[in-house]
Amino acid sequence: MTRHHTVRDTQLISSLLLVFLIAGSWASLASTGAEIAAQSQPNILVIVSEDNGQELGCYGNPHVKTPFLNGLASEGVRFHNAYVPQAGCSQSRAAYLTGLYPHQNGQIGLATWNFRMYNETQPNLVRSLHDAGYRTGIIGKIHVSPKTAFPFDFKRITTSNFARKDLNKYAKEASTFFTESSQPFFLAVNYPDAHRPFTTQVAGLPAKPLTGSDVPPLNYMGLDSTQLRTETANYYNCMNRLDHLIGDLLSKLKESGKENETLVVYFGDHGADLLRGKRTSYEGGVRVPMIVRWPTHTQAGTVRTELVSTLDLMPTLLEAAGVDAPDQLAGRSLAPLFQHEATEWREHLYTEYHLHSAHNYFPQRTVRDSRYKLIQNLQPDQINPGYAFTINRFFEDLPEVIQAASPQIRSAYRLMERPPEHELYDLQNDPWEFNNLAADPQYRRTLQTLLRRLNQWRLETNDPLLNPVTRARLKMEIESCFVDGKPVKHALKLDYPNYFFDK
Repeated sequence: MTRHHTVRDTQLISSLLLVFLIAGSWASLASTGAEIAAQSQPNILVIVSEDNGQELGCYGNPHVKTPFLNGLASEGVRFHNAYVPQAGCSQSRAAYLTGLYPHQNGQIGLATWNFRMYNETQPNLVRSLHDAGYRTGIIGKIHVSPKTAFPFDFKRITTSNFARKDLNKYAKEASTFFTESSQPFFLAVNYPDAHRPFTTQVAGLPAKPLTGSDVPPLNYMGLDSTQLRTETANYYNCMNRLDHLIGDLLSKLKESGKENETLVVYFGDHGADLLRGKRTSYEGGVRVPMIVRWPTHTQAGTVRTELVSTLDLMPTLLEAAGVDAPDQLAGRSLAPLFQHEATEWREHLYTEYHLHSAHNYFPQRTVRDSRYKLIQNLQPDQINPGYAFTINRFFEDLPEVIQAASPQIRSAYRLMERPPEHELYDLQNDPWEFNNLAADPQYRRTLQTLLRRLNQWRLETNDPLLNPVTRARLKMEIESCFVDGKPVKHALKLDYPNYFFDK
């Protein structure tokens, strides 16, 4: 009997061992499967620079030395016709993070002036990736309100840092983030360059600063003066410094061993803070550099000329991560453009403007096709306060410089100051938008076609400023904060998120 029990015990022990071995094998397989699943989700690194257009070497600028961004472009895809939805810091950042136009997400002005998204629970890129198992991080400012809408696990250098303090910390903090977890990651790195002040040199960067005698002013300004040359040179110095810092960041990514598993995106949040750039709907404001590198997915050295938007980034990155995109995003995945092959793409692209701070409320809507661009001014034949805001803020004797320019340039600046309802430009023959064709009978059909497209888009996206009562109420709300002709930030009481979509 005792022997019989011993045999049974031995059999039981063997069976239990077999069960444990099988369970361990399944656990190991499950763990391996999880690792494979995690490996199938690329890391995502988004690099955002401040206040710069396509003034990079890889976009053809001979004065800006950007070997690292040039290298990134040579290894991935450079988008020649990339745009932000609005030429403002908060507005642009909220748009790429939500995949929605400013009039759709609510961030129509600067977060520092109390403008905000309608609803912090609306879907956004950070939350979608966080919920899908990504470790999320941000270095530099977010500049979107409310910040609580974005579940970042890692936050460093949370100020704008326009003083350019400890610029080497951006790459150091990123290195920490890259290496302290094995989770797939999303990291947004937001640099202060090339925001004003245009600092000539910081900690020896750039090594050989440009001066006004080295460069002409930006073409889209259409003007020339000693000050404009100096401003342009120092803007370029910011860009040269930015490239060096991005080089440090990309080097840290490579050192982490995760470069080949990381999708990298670089773009500028809008154009330069000079003339006819930031805070406008002109090409100098809304057209930006955008580069994507995703090893084994993007074809090296690809240049795409299709009309793309930073609104396309959220659907692109979610698709890459295998995450379902929210319904009714404004953009579409850029994946079909990652190779040299021809593909069907959008024929029209839209941007908008509301205001930056309370100084410059002047709503606009724009549409462009492969050649022509239409700007619709929603307060036609009125003084655009943004004109005086820019002209008087940083520049000396600019009215005299404008007066000394050619008749075409003088006319373009008069139009900026008091725009008509429609501005129509032939971007093929007039890339800097100096010649308004809206009143030319030869272009009447082009104007009408683009206006129909613009109206259709405004209806489809539920533009609240289609309602003239809403438009007037917003204007009154903003102007109520003016004291002695100047806006006062603490006096600005904003209620537009509560009435924009009232029926």
